[in-house]
Amino acid sequence: MSKLTDRIPVLIRSPLRFGLIGGVLGGALVSILYAVGSHPFLIPVYLDFRIVLLSVFVIFSLKELRDYYYKGLLYFWQGMIASFVLTGTFALVAALLLFAFGEAIPGFVSSYVDQSIELLKGYPTEVIEQIGQETFDLMIATLPDTTAFDLASMYFWRCFVIGLFVSIIISVILRRQPQIQ
Repeated sequence: MSKLTDRIPVLIRSPLRFGLIGGVLGGALVSILYAVGSHPFLIPVYLDFRIVLLSVFVIFSLKELRDYYYKGLLYFWQGMIASFVLTGTFALVAALLLFAFGEAIPGFVSSYVDQSIELLKGYPTEVIEQIGQETFDLMIATLPDTTAFDLASMYFWRCFVIGLFVSIIISVILRRQPQIQ
């Protein structure tokens, strides 16, 4: 009788392992960023550490699949499936850790709310007019109702958006198909 892990296809098993490791690192980085005084949810998306973290883990996972399990071949669809599994695992683990952190440290959510309201109130009138005054007022009015679950779910879905772009690029770069002779 083989072990349970041997029953899981390698296309799932390898990215699952990398996603678990990456999710723990992602959750830890959120708490570290908060501890050093920079709220991780107020960092611009183009500076988000998840871009680098997901890229590194997707590269390692796809290279492992291609070089050690698929004899140097990796199709685009295999790369996308593996990347989706990795991103989903990463997002779920990190979001669960983030939710636990937000529940354990009450200042985490309240500092996000306070800093977000302060940031919104600093918007120029031209930006508020583009957004619409009603929408702007609604954003400020709903921010105090934010919970740790809201932040965790926002983190979860943003991981998928970042992971989609990273996955497409890296799957194209690392794919290798058999040479037609």
